[in-house]
Amino acid sequence: MSIKTLLLLAVLALIVSSAHAGPAPGRDLRVIVVGGNSNYPPYQFLDKTGEPRGFIVDLTRAIARVMGMQIEIRLDDFGKILKELDSGEVDMLEGLSYSDARAQEYDFSTPHSIIVQAIFARKGTPAVKSLEELKGKKVLVHSGGGMHSYFQDKHLDADLVLTGSPRETLQQLAAGRCDYAVVALLPAMYIIREEKLSNLVPVATNVAPQRYYCYAVKKGNAELVAQMNEGLSILKKTGEFNEIYDRWIGVLEPQRTSWLDVAKYAALVVIPLSLVLLGTVLWSYSLRRQVAQRTESLSNALAELQRNQQQLVQADKMAALGILVSGVAHEINNPTGIILMNMPTLKKIFRDAELILDRYQEEEGELTLGGIRYQRVRQEVPLMLDEMQDGAERIKKTVEDLKNFARKDDEARKELLDFNQVVQTAVRLVDVAIRKFTNNFSVDYAEALPAVFGNEQRLEQVVVNLVMNAGQALPDPSRAIALQTGYDAGNGRVLLTVRDQGSGISPEHLKHLTDPFFTTKRESGGTGLGLSISANIIKDHGGEIAFDSRLGEGTTVTLSLPGAVAGSNNGQ
Repeated sequence: MSIKTLLLLAVLALIVSSAHAGPAPGRDLRVIVVGGNSNYPPYQFLDKTGEPRGFIVDLTRAIARVMGMQIEIRLDDFGKILKELDSGEVDMLEGLSYSDARAQEYDFSTPHSIIVQAIFARKGTPAVKSLEELKGKKVLVHSGGGMHSYFQDKHLDADLVLTGSPRETLQQLAAGRCDYAVVALLPAMYIIREEKLSNLVPVATNVAPQRYYCYAVKKGNAELVAQMNEGLSILKKTGEFNEIYDRWIGVLEPQRTSWLDVAKYAALVVIPLSLVLLGTVLWSYSLRRQVAQRTESLSNALAELQRNQQQLVQADKMAALGILVSGVAHEINNPTGIILMNMPTLKKIFRDAELILDRYQEEEGELTLGGIRYQRVRQEVPLMLDEMQDGAERIKKTVEDLKNFARKDDEARKELLDFNQVVQTAVRLVDVAIRKFTNNFSVDYAEALPAVFGNEQRLEQVVVNLVMNAGQALPDPSRAIALQTGYDAGNGRVLLTVRDQGSGISPEHLKHLTDPFFTTKRESGGTGLGLSISANIIKDHGGEIAFDSRLGEGTTVTLSLPGAVAGSNNGQ
């Protein structure tokens, strides 16, 4: 065989190898294909119309939105989806249990869920408390699932009866094929309720080590994992992660009380209260007639006594509330202060320890800490420390808000403010989100603005809401958001204008923007309270908020507040 022939064969082999390693031919590489299990509710499943639904599906879409990613969600049989990830037809799995064995083939994100395993049985079946008690018994397990792998690793798979999905596992258990099944707790409870398998109950929970459910990609796609981790972090900081969690997992369809029961219980409460109220009214009427017959001086004295008594009771209540809040705040602030004081030191210690641990791993090989590979510890512990510090700071702020609430005069919380500084602080708070929404963000601060009289945190909350709404309205990052402060000297009003080049708002929706619970973003988790709360805050400060929008061109929001008069508190 000639040298040219050998070289030609080598080139062909490289071409074939590259074709197998890359994405599937004909794929739009700008669209990230996200695969998942089509039958694993409430995390991920296909609804009756064949559309992807579930906690992780909504979470994936939210991450894609805040990160500016184009995605396609593809749910199918788990074994098939896993093969498509290996072949490159799928870029990422949105739900895969982490294990050291799998970590040799795949890169994992920060966990977004924790899976708790449970043993289920029919009512009346003898209870068991652990997996060891299942030895010698036929046990139903989902083939290819996390518990199937766990049983295989522990060499306990001799008596397993394999099924195609968690749903099939529970259906066969309810039909009496076996006496026990091991299934993830939350999916099982969801399926039992949905399929009305009322003869099944969990007899033991937490029967295996908790499994961390993560996003997963083929080895080497660290950039995609980093994007998902950053998206998760943003959603947790904005609170949207908790909203999605509560919608799917935090509330598992509690039993609703029927209208008949509501009416019955209402009658038991309302009728006695009505009788008491009627008796009170009659007694009051009789008493008034008696008092009217007395002298005017006695009536005036009695009225004065009642007013003094009410003031005394109110003062006593507020004093008691102030003492209670002060004591509770002291008890909470002490441990919170310790956390905030020690957290920077812990961060420095971990950064120094990283150098030692890196060198140890280089010399001794693979290292685990607390049962977790050091590489994951190195990535996740700094994030955990940041989250702990953020949580402690939120506790401290909540306590301060509680102390402010307990003050007798709520207006005492208002003060003269530099409005430009309020806007600057709000912009810093949403800086990360702004950079995801747009590449064209600008702020123009007017000079020599009069001060405004108000509550700094509440005004910052309004500006944050307006900026976040503007960002969410942009169809792509090339569109702009512009903020501008100013002063209307003729009306004595300090102004803030927020303009976006978003999709605009239809005229029929424009007049309802500040109505409580009105939202055009219900599917993406909107509550319809942001603008309503903002409008109430501005009204409380003597200001106004106005909207001007055109479909396809964008929206302008104008906020005006009365400028403070020098030497006064603006009448407050």
